[in-house]
Amino acid sequence: MKAAVLTKPAPIADRPLRIEDLAQPQTEVGKLLLKVRACGVCRTDLHITEGELPPQRSPLIPGHQIVGDVVAGATADLPVGTRVGVSWIGGTDGSCWYCMHHMENLCDAPTFTGYTVDGGYAEYAAARADFVFPLPAALNDTDAAPLLCAGIIGFRSLRVAGVQPGERVGLFGFGASAHLAIDVLHAWKCSVYVSTRGESHRKLAESMGATWVGSETDKPPAELDRAVTFAPSGEVVVAALSSLRKGGVVAINAIHLDRVPEFDYDRLLWGERQLRSVANMTREDARDFLKIAAEIGMKARVTAFLLDEANEALLAVKRDAIEGAAVLTM
Repeated sequence: MKAAVLTKPAPIADRPLRIEDLAQPQTEVGKLLLKVRACGVCRTDLHITEGELPPQRSPLIPGHQIVGDVVAGATADLPVGTRVGVSWIGGTDGSCWYCMHHMENLCDAPTFTGYTVDGGYAEYAAARADFVFPLPAALNDTDAAPLLCAGIIGFRSLRVAGVQPGERVGLFGFGASAHLAIDVLHAWKCSVYVSTRGESHRKLAESMGATWVGSETDKPPAELDRAVTFAPSGEVVVAALSSLRKGGVVAINAIHLDRVPEFDYDRLLWGERQLRSVANMTREDARDFLKIAAEIGMKARVTAFLLDEANEALLAVKRDAIEGAAVLTM
């Protein structure tokens, strides 16, 4: 099979992913072999490729937003030919305190697709049968791929922020994840305020019905009930916090954050405002979100790349050179 392989992390401009011919993954008990249709390109893939997240496996096939067909290892619930999705959490131990208390996203010994095990930048991929999700027919391959991490984690961020229908919600950053979250917020009758860098991102937010759109650290014209930050920047976190009403919540949707600068506690955090981090996702999040996405006819804004163009896709993500999400197609 053809695959994009990372041997040693390096700046994406150096094209560290090499296209190689490899043997197909071996099927094991409890695992499915998938013929990959598409794989979303996530900013986390960029952090892995450039070494901002410490290497866990070498060589490595990145990619954790996989759409594929079951071709081997089928189960009664997932027969051959079933179209399924695979996300960032590729497995948990099922026995730690967090798993036993319905917090599998915080598992002490998780498996991460495309990080601790090989992922979907390839023609075939293996996945645990209990961590794949049958995909609604209403979602085509390229629409479904970015939903499997960017969409699910954005949905979890809204849950972590405690968003209620009809509230004022700020989205700080408007890339692959935020442009999917806004559709959910509109379905919940929320007013959405977007602060983001890049003229193309601001135009996209306007076209998708944001109540107000400003630049990266602009303060919205109304106090927010909730906010979610998508940019890996501590300054953006402070900007979101400064926009909250008393009792409001900021959810930080970033697996990697540069720093959090000093800020005025009395002015920004006092009044029972809250900062909460978002860590991974649960299978319940995935099932609930995919159901909503199909019901509301969610359509991701997608730029498609061929597998051979994996480096170019990641470089486009780094440069914020695309609207919405990047997806590799096989």
